Amino acid sequence: MRLFVGDDWAEGHHDVEVMDEQGKVLARRRLPEGVAGMAQLHELTGRYLGEDGGDAQVAAGIETDRGPWVAALVAAGYVVYPVNPLQASRYRERHGVSGAKSDQGDSHMLADMVRTDSHQLRPAAGDSAEVEAIKVVARAHKTLIWERTRQVQRLRAQLREYFPAALEAFEDLDAPDALELLGKAPDPARAVRLTRAQVSAALKRARRHHIADKTTAIIAALRGEQLAQPPALTAAYAAAARALIAVITTLNEQVKALEGQVGEYFGQHPDAEIYRSQPGMGAILGARVLGEFGDDPHRYTDAKARKNYASTSPITRASGKKKVVAARFIHNDRLIDALMSWAFSALNASPGARAFYDEQRAKGLEHNDTLRRLANRLVGILHGCLKTRTPYDEATAWSHRENLPQSGVAA
Repeated sequence: MRLFVGDDWAEGHHDVEVMDEQGKVLARRRLPEGVAGMAQLHELTGRYLGEDGGDAQVAAGIETDRGPWVAALVAAGYVVYPVNPLQASRYRERHGVSGAKSDQGDSHMLADMVRTDSHQLRPAAGDSAEVEAIKVVARAHKTLIWERTRQVQRLRAQLREYFPAALEAFEDLDAPDALELLGKAPDPARAVRLTRAQVSAALKRARRHHIADKTTAIIAALRGEQLAQPPALTAAYAAAARALIAVITTLNEQVKALEGQVGEYFGQHPDAEIYRSQPGMGAILGARVLGEFGDDPHRYTDAKARKNYASTSPITRASGKKKVVAARFIHNDRLIDALMSWAFSALNASPGARAFYDEQRAKGLEHNDTLRRLANRLVGILHGCLKTRTPYDEATAWSHRENLPQSGVAA
């Protein structure tokens, strides 16, 4: 016997529907979040499975692939199908085009979807707790980096309005020396009073090189002529800038702290050595790629499946005489960002990767398009290394290309 559960989740509750193999609705309930709701769901499905439910299968469709609720479903033996919201929206249109939508209707749609189309859906990946932990810290680390970039851009916009000399004096507004000096002198009047000793000391604490020359350049920029705002407006801008400087300083500290956590979690994973052997891939980048790909050995049937999930492989749209091959625009943003960074880093670590890049560029392809194609090749190589449980070898990876070293090059 098989039962099908549609679960339309919200922050505080779940609207569920239980359906049999013929599509008959057996029950509908709104269950609370947490242990109480999970117990009620087990009681509900157990009621229809009966005493012979040991060999039965319960398939559940839900529009998420993570969280304690999904983990509890998997642990209880449910076959969980995480449904992409876009897929759910398209499937909903099969039953009606009026645009009507309700939580109860969505739970019915999800139950019917796993009943009729489960062969087209991918069950929740069986990733280990270790790789899920890597994903959590790697995503948090990258999120803080993105947030720091946003705050730096806001600070840059503020300084442009009232203190353009600061932009000339400091190239990197998130650098420790720039944050320290701007914190002491967030406006032109205080900046011109900065002494050479103060600037030099800040550069030393930031471990800069050529301190004397940089000190001279910073002082000259801060004391140069510039357009000014009225004093009251300048004071207001300076207060806002000081708040942003404090936020960026805190983000710098937390990014550094999480960086250590990412490296620690990544180093404990059994696949870490294979990932680190890839050209241009260190601990942080390896953790991001491993966390997004997962470590379920049965998740990707072949290299093409992994490339498709990575969205580095192209898609084909063909109709009649028209055929278009294009890049995938729907993708895991975090994974594709990590893969593009990996491809760029590999240019200096792998002769094969560099030769491939130069060959594509010679054909007239743009930089980003070429990097995506290189990332696609590297994902295929990574898949082969994971499948055979062997580290990267330059000669093996690019053996189909001419004029490359015949001996392995450690990356």
